[in-house]
Formats: sequence, structure tokens, C-alpha cells
Amino acid sequence: MMIDRDTFVELMSGVCSPVTVITATGADRRPHGSTVSSFASLSLDPPLASLALGRASGLLPHLQPGDRIGVNILGVHQQELASVFARRSQEGSKFDGVTWTFRAGLPHLPESVGWTAGIVERHVNGGDHILIVVRLEEAETSPTPPLTYARRAFGTHTPLTAASRPASARIPTSK
Repeated sequence: MMIDRDTFVELMSGVCSPVTVITATGADRRPHGSTVSSFASLSLDPPLASLALGRASGLLPHLQPGDRIGVNILGVHQQELASVFARRSQEGSKFDGVTWTFRAGLPHLPESVGWTAGIVERHVNGGDHILIVVRLEEAETSPTPPLTYARRAFGTHTPLTAASRPASARIPTSK
């Protein structure tokens, strides 16, 4: 038995996700990008990450095995940018009016709180999506709070202090 689509969507809306803008450069050297909230670590050795794109994504043709890929991890200050790159289609490029540079030959959003780039290793069938496995080659981070998405709203991570955790969640210390 399978759960219905609405129940699945509601369930998954409660899973907090990072907000990233995945980028690639087309054969014509034009930038391409899309907001993705499915970016996740996959392996430490070798360093692999994964992300999922819908089969109809305009970015997917630029992310074939062997292609280079950039991942801009957005910060809490970049909600508007996330919305710009989430649009399915619009006149011109999603990069019009956006501050960006080339880094490692890929479109880079310089105010992002994290950056990584690598090579698309393979595609894996994922129903109406394609799971993309990426071998990471470079990375940069910052301490700025990340932008997250849950319950159909943007937010960020706030660490709990020991005093604010419920007693059942506190880890006992040894004496």
C-alpha cells in the first residue's frame, strides 16, 4: 500500500532542507541555475553529494555525467535570490540583475555562505526526479547562518542551548 500524494507532500514539508542554487555553464558559456532543496552529503571517501532535479528541469541537460557543477549554499540573507532561481521560466536569464561571477568555470553567487564544485558522477532514476551524484573537488564555508526551507517557508537553523532542551533530549554526562 502507498500513501497518497497529498499526505506525502505534507509529510515531506516538515523535513527541514538546505536551500542551494545549483549552477552550470552551457556549451555556449551561458550560465544556468536553479534553486534546489535536496542537496545532501552522500560519502566522505570519496567526497560525494547528491541532489535531485525534476525530469522536466531546464538545468538537467547541463548536468550530464562528466559535466562540472557548482553548488551555492544560500544564507539567511538570500531569500529573494532563492525565489528568483526557483522560477520555472521567465524572460531572459535568471542571472539578469543578479550579482555573480565565474569561479572554477562555473556561475558563483559570491554572497553564498558555502560553495562547492565538482563533477557529475552519475544519474540515478528517482521516479519523477533524477538523483544526481556529484564528486566534490573544492569547497568553501562561512559561519553565516544558512537559509533553510520547511513547512513551505524559509527559515534558518538556531542551535538549542542545554537549558532549552527538554529533559528527555538531554544527554547525561558521566561523573
